[in-house]
Amino acid sequence: MEPGPLDRMWSHGRTSLRARIARWQSKRWQIAQCALAAGAAWLVASDLLGHQTPFFAPIAAVVSLGTSYGQRLRRVVEVTLGVAIGVFLADALVNQVGSGWWQLSIIVALAMSTAFLLDGGQIFVTQAAVQSIVVSTLLPDPGAAFTRWTDALIGGGVALVAATVVPAAPLRRPREQAAVVVRKVAQLLRAAGEVMVDGEVERAMALLADARSTDYLIRELQAAADEGLSVVASSPFRVRHKGNLRRMVELVDPLDRSLRSTRVLVRQTAVAAYHRRPVPSSYSLLALDLADAADLVAEELQADRMAEAARPALLAIGGASGAVERTEELSSEVVLAQIRSVVVDLLLLTGMSQIESTDALPPPPR
Repeated sequence: MEPGPLDRMWSHGRTSLRARIARWQSKRWQIAQCALAAGAAWLVASDLLGHQTPFFAPIAAVVSLGTSYGQRLRRVVEVTLGVAIGVFLADALVNQVGSGWWQLSIIVALAMSTAFLLDGGQIFVTQAAVQSIVVSTLLPDPGAAFTRWTDALIGGGVALVAATVVPAAPLRRPREQAAVVVRKVAQLLRAAGEVMVDGEVERAMALLADARSTDYLIRELQAAADEGLSVVASSPFRVRHKGNLRRMVELVDPLDRSLRSTRVLVRQTAVAAYHRRPVPSSYSLLALDLADAADLVAEELQADRMAEAARPALLAIGGASGAVERTEELSSEVVLAQIRSVVVDLLLLTGMSQIESTDALPPPPR
């Protein structure tokens, strides 16, 4: 019995809720950091410096930090200066020309022009304009120009300090995500090796659909790598991790290639199953052995090590790929070629160079 519309809606709702909760969990640190920075900025401006309603201090702190680690220090500087310039110019000009539609136009033009002349980026220019609008329309107080300007600087200063305090999780994510990618490669290889033996068409088509849905894994890996580098760049307390993280980032390309090669292998396996074309059993054994080796690579990456322990197994598979029988079936030949490509890409994860990995495989039999 097929599920009805309500059942599908309920299932989709639960999936969507889980995704939203997972998204929130991934940003818990940034949310807490922004909340604490906002409170700290208000505390410094209000309680320590005696400013009345230091509205712009928490605003500058929260906008500067944001919920991503990418270019955080640059964002802190741009937002702080943008807010400070917008607030200062608006306060100063409202004191001279008052507030109104034409005064607002002049203030925004001057704020944006000043930001551009200071070679500011998009965030810098936008914040200068937005904060000048807020001051000149909602909070006009001609006597508070210097106070509001310093409030913005206080918020930026608090954000700058907060930006240097980052958790270790973003530094672990690249290797964890790399391990996820390699495990997926192993899963696809193992399933493809089994399909080569049993030739089940439905299973082959399901496997092909699964393989085609793996692009997001590389996107998540690249995002994790970028985030990790941003954390190292923004925090002096994490500089010691820079070398290991850069080595992990360099593995993104071979991981991408290995996953792409595996998808091609799965597609040709599905083609062979659909057309009832036999695949040599030795190719199936190679795929299954390669899946086991890929699992070992994933374990090493998860443990934050270059996968040197998997090198002997990969070299053995590469050597065996040069001794198997050949076939006239194009799909089977492509399967063999992709197995060899995956071996080369995984050897890169063990610390071998591209040339060393390629030369390690004997030429395929003629």
